[in-house]
Amino acid sequence: MEPKKNPTKDLNNKSGLYFVIGLCLVMLLTYVALEWKTYNNMHGYDISLNVADELTEEVPITVQIKTPPPPPPIPTPVIIDVVEDDTEVEETIIESTETDQEEAIEVLDVVVEEDEELLEVSFLVIEDVPVFPGCEKEKNKGQEAMRACFQEMMNKHISKNFRYPEMAQEMGIQGRVSVMFDIQKDGSIGNIRMRGPDKSLETEAGRIIGKLPQMTPGKQRGIPVRVPFSMPINFKLQ
Repeated sequence: MEPKKNPTKDLNNKSGLYFVIGLCLVMLLTYVALEWKTYNNMHGYDISLNVADELTEEVPITVQIKTPPPPPPIPTPVIIDVVEDDTEVEETIIESTETDQEEAIEVLDVVVEEDEELLEVSFLVIEDVPVFPGCEKEKNKGQEAMRACFQEMMNKHISKNFRYPEMAQEMGIQGRVSVMFDIQKDGSIGNIRMRGPDKSLETEAGRIIGKLPQMTPGKQRGIPVRVPFSMPINFKLQ
């Protein structure tokens, strides 16, 4: 029995070759498609913004020209009056301020202001210390005796008028209060200042000093002056 097909016309003999060729063509087309690139001629910027290239007109530069100041005014010529010899000119007589040696010179009284340093003198250097009442008999013994008497009378005054604050006793407060005051020009006590560990102790110390009697003021060069004085007052619980 003869075959129905012509062996030379059978396409199955070269099917493998055709398959390889087709596969190569498909891969080639795929590679070309993937590697295909397009380029933009705009170069990535908008040429409408480049206005500088279109400005061809030159802009003139403004130059400020300083005008010179006006010339100074011409001074008015001085008019000189010419006086004829026949015209009498009044002469100004200048009186002499020098005094004649024979004339008496009147000297007015000169008022000497009080020296500022004499307004306040320390108790330790003052010439005449303030006199505490009861120390008048010590004047004949000198200023050192007067100072010692003053200190003794101060201690007696503090001991006589001393009173421990009840609140400070209950709270167990004790300490030293420094008291400063001035013996004024009239002998009175003023400008009392206290500094201590507690307000109640300071108040009591101020009360004691405030009860000091009127004194004879201290004097420097015979002039009454203000004399500052300071001393401690001890508050101690028994």
